[in-house]
Amino acid sequence: MSYNDKDYISLTDMANGKQSESRAADIIKNWLRNRYTIEFLGTWEMIHNPNFKVVEFDHFRMQAGLPTFVISATEWIEETNAIGIIVKKGRYGGTYAFKDIAFEFGTAISVTFKLYLIEEFQRLKEEEQKLLGWTAKRELSKINYRIHTDAIKSHLIPEEVTPSQASIIYAEEADVLNVAMFGMTAKQWREANPDLKGNIRDYATINELICLSNMENINAVLINDGVPQGERLVKLNQIAIQQMRVLEESNNKGLLKQ
Repeated sequence: MSYNDKDYISLTDMANGKQSESRAADIIKNWLRNRYTIEFLGTWEMIHNPNFKVVEFDHFRMQAGLPTFVISATEWIEETNAIGIIVKKGRYGGTYAFKDIAFEFGTAISVTFKLYLIEEFQRLKEEEQKLLGWTAKRELSKINYRIHTDAIKSHLIPEEVTPSQASIIYAEEADVLNVAMFGMTAKQWREANPDLKGNIRDYATINELICLSNMENINAVLINDGVPQGERLVKLNQIAIQQMRVLEESNNKGLLKQ
């Protein structure tokens, strides 16, 4: 099924293959109640959905896993403005999810599916390595080293921007993102690190790069909406703090690996 120019897979059909049709809805609901599932869905949305309601997600995340916590796919969508899961009514009705999420659902309800997915991933990685020449692998290794280096001591979670920072007009939109994420402009970073080559983003962690990529999309939407630069800076900073907190928590639980 296609929606918003993306392919969605029926979770209902996947659940039907595991249990009888009457149990499919219960399987999906039980999967949604899981704390790991809520964190996975929230992280996916923050990366892919600039209109995702992070505050509402945080509320669900705090409740997930408790015996009293119950949520349906429809409630998740309506409360958080999620796009990774959709619910359709009618002849071909059911719960559908973007392929990333459908794969996660499949691994949760079927050990066989999970094993096949892991084996296929390993096979593709082996094929990819064969295509990479020695030089390419050396360059990738150097890039990964630079990303992981501790050359810059930074907080895992960004600091809140100060009122004075929010009032300054920055010449480049890239510096709006730099201040929201790192608390300084590119020029300020160069002045503070004269012995380092490259720029501030060359020394960012993988989580910071993920967050920056998402913030670029969000900033573009805010610009189109006519939001003043100072207001955008504050909003982007708040998003950076929230997203980095979730990403770092996910790292600690082994969801993402740097």
